[in-house]
Amino acid sequence: MNRLANETSPYLLQHAHNPVDWYPWGPEALERARAEDKPILLSIGYSACHWCHVMERESFENPRIAEQMNAAFVSIKVDREERPDLDGIYMQAVQAMTGNGGWPMTVFLTPDGTPFYGGTYYPPADRGQMPGFPRVLAAIADAWRNRRREVVESGSRLRETLQQNLPSPASRSELDAPILDAAANGLKKQHDPVDGGLGNAPKFPQPMALEFLLRQWKRTGDPEALHVVTHTLDRMARGGIYDHLGGGFARYSTDNEWLVPHFEKMLYDNAQLARAYLMAYQATGNAFFQDVVEEILGYVMRDMSDPAGGFYSTEDADSEGEEGKFYLWSPAEVEALLGADDARLFNAFYDVNTPGNFEHRASILRMQHTPLQVAERLGVTEAAVFEAVERGRQVLFEARARRVRPARDEKVLAAWNGMMLRAMAEAGCVLERGDFLEAAARNAEFLLREMRDADARLRRTWKPGHAARLNAYLEDYANVADGLLALYEATFEPRWLTASLELADVMLAEFSDRENGGFFDTSTRHETLITRPKDIFDNATPSGNSVAADVLLRLAVLTDQHGYREAAESVLLVLRDAMARYPLGFARALNALDFYLGQPREVAIVGAAAADDTRALRRAVFEPFVPNKVVAGAGAPSPLLEGREPRNGRAAAYVCEHYVCQAPTSDPDALRKLMLG
Repeated sequence: MNRLANETSPYLLQHAHNPVDWYPWGPEALERARAEDKPILLSIGYSACHWCHVMERESFENPRIAEQMNAAFVSIKVDREERPDLDGIYMQAVQAMTGNGGWPMTVFLTPDGTPFYGGTYYPPADRGQMPGFPRVLAAIADAWRNRRREVVESGSRLRETLQQNLPSPASRSELDAPILDAAANGLKKQHDPVDGGLGNAPKFPQPMALEFLLRQWKRTGDPEALHVVTHTLDRMARGGIYDHLGGGFARYSTDNEWLVPHFEKMLYDNAQLARAYLMAYQATGNAFFQDVVEEILGYVMRDMSDPAGGFYSTEDADSEGEEGKFYLWSPAEVEALLGADDARLFNAFYDVNTPGNFEHRASILRMQHTPLQVAERLGVTEAAVFEAVERGRQVLFEARARRVRPARDEKVLAAWNGMMLRAMAEAGCVLERGDFLEAAARNAEFLLREMRDADARLRRTWKPGHAARLNAYLEDYANVADGLLALYEATFEPRWLTASLELADVMLAEFSDRENGGFFDTSTRHETLITRPKDIFDNATPSGNSVAADVLLRLAVLTDQHGYREAAESVLLVLRDAMARYPLGFARALNALDFYLGQPREVAIVGAAAADDTRALRRAVFEPFVPNKVVAGAGAPSPLLEGREPRNGRAAAYVCEHYVCQAPTSDPDALRKLMLG
């Protein structure tokens, strides 16, 4: 076993038995590189990464390749999910050097951490135009020994480029609605009119962009924006990217029609998609979207929850060494489980056929036809199809549970938990699901109990049986504050709002870029790296800057603290010129801008938090799609509640704009009209 045996990251532990003399990132490895005058081989990946596993099997478990690495390099293995700062810095470097990026990422550094060469996956031997890893290692080692000056100069130029790549200072231009319109038009042009989604294969769900288009529809009444959202969500949930037996979405689809996914499941994808389907349900009343929300969150509660209250990170794509094997079926397997009659209907509905729709004559479940279409084709009633499908789903789910499951990454990441906390809280409130609200409260208690240090500062990562570790990043503070705020609005428990405000204050004190606006990814307490990263792009997860802007704007309305609004505005001004041009890269920021430019409903509900009349008013507020709102209740520290009283012994709601309120009401129907008016 190498030094990774003492780590908590499942990804690092997967490499603990490699013959490579791996180090985790830290002073010991960096000092050895300096002392022995060796370059650093930095390998970055994550536990659910298919090609990371491939490179491990082919190269890192190969004794001859390991001997090359050990002789010429100090080798460091990093989990990108634990260290997004390192991943972000060195991914920029690889992209600058090669024009591409991805994982596994392989970067060669000088002993002071300056990158000078890099790439992604390397095969164990030359393959076409791709050099084999042994040849790359030999060439880098030779360059370090014999052409050191060239290597150092190349690294210095790259380091200067990275330091100059920080976002530009805040724009002096106005933040206005044409930014939103230009972004919406850009997104609508990317819509696939046949299969839904934005762009072509590989297709990613893009939940932040879908939320923005829903907001655009709400703001302008644009029917095309709504169609893009509902068409995409419908096609995704019927495709193979969705787990029709257990709930939850895979990472992305390799094809245009959402059939063949990359089978890994990520907590952050499912958190964001649960919210996207929830908002679409609020906007349309489509019960299918509600079902998807409940199945996603049911999957997370069942398969991705730690007894202590945290949510796990990922499930792998592979099981038994094959990608997707856990999820595949053949007609014979289904018939053996269901019998001929039910199997005939089930297989027709879920596209399980003899040639198969995937590799090795196997099929991925997908809903290619409606129950009525299947019924007409097979000469049975629609009810018969429904009943056979529901019976079959349960039987196949139980049978699948006896298979070898994909590996699960059980580390708990603060930022991703904050995303799921918000999804659970909002769904629990909108759908009146007490189990979702209980899961959200357990998670909030866990985050505040287990993932804060003695100074009430957040930690990044936790794993069962180990204390939380690593300084939290901007995205951790912003997403946890975001989730806590959502839980407060769903329950009116003041402690959640208080905790959200405490995290917001740390963001302002320790992450602010006071010179150029916005926030750095790392705090003033973080270790010094070759550059202080400042991510502004919304990729698979939203940037810490976008989430910070969003949550600070909502907290500003709740508390009337102008400093929160000014900090959020500084983020939006930094991003102003990019948002309209590249909407997919700034979708969460666009959602924050929509709130900033809107006239959010300020709702104060006074009454006992758990009383039926209070809950009825809260339900009236949250049932319709009204994205730009804040809701206060139950004695929290908010000026919205000052001077507000129940009416005639009944809970009352006050709907305000800029703290000017309409007459209070105790009638849920009247309140719903005020919210929509």
